[in-house]
Amino acid sequence: MVEDELRLADTVHRGLTDAGFVVEMVHDGENAVWAATEHSYDVIVLDIMLPKLNGYRVLEMLRARGIWTPVLMLTAKDGEYDQTDAFDLGADDYLTKPFSFLVLIARLRALIRRGGPERPVVLTAGDLSLDVARRRVERDGREITLTPREYGLLEFLMRHRGDTVSKAEILASVWDPAFDGDPNVVEVYVRYLRKKIDTPFARHAIETIRGMGYRLNPEGG
Repeated sequence: MVEDELRLADTVHRGLTDAGFVVEMVHDGENAVWAATEHSYDVIVLDIMLPKLNGYRVLEMLRARGIWTPVLMLTAKDGEYDQTDAFDLGADDYLTKPFSFLVLIARLRALIRRGGPERPVVLTAGDLSLDVARRRVERDGREITLTPREYGLLEFLMRHRGDTVSKAEILASVWDPAFDGDPNVVEVYVRYLRKKIDTPFARHAIETIRGMGYRLNPEGG
């Protein structure tokens, strides 16, 4: 657990220990990166507002190093953009302060059951590649610059290449399971993505499956 508020850290530490967890505490971002790199954990509880390195940077560095330990963000930052930024960077869950201790325990147990399986280093579809560790996208040997949301959408589609995925599935995974905005935002970002990964290369990787959703051609279109 990474938490710089010492009183809260002590309270949560005692509560989780009483619930049967073995807990290691660190209080700043640099030590969080070191601990998660040097040791293996079942789950990481990560605050955002931390000394030395903030939680977003910690999360970004861990994912860039190929560390896929499930991460639950536990923070007072409750804005929708705060949450979407965390999910874009690779967070697995997000809980805002003040929080229910019972809910925290339930979510931690769910993440531990799910585990953190090793993820492919590079996803490919024909000449389209996405390097997960380096967050780098290339097509035909040329690097493509994407926004965090575009990158998250492309990663989701490439992890499900060949499968038809609905707008609801995309929103739940790329935006937020509790997203209640206009679902047509998916169409907007699919259009943005096509302009970057398809149109300049005269390809059609992202297919619209009318009435069902979208499919990424496993051959790259």
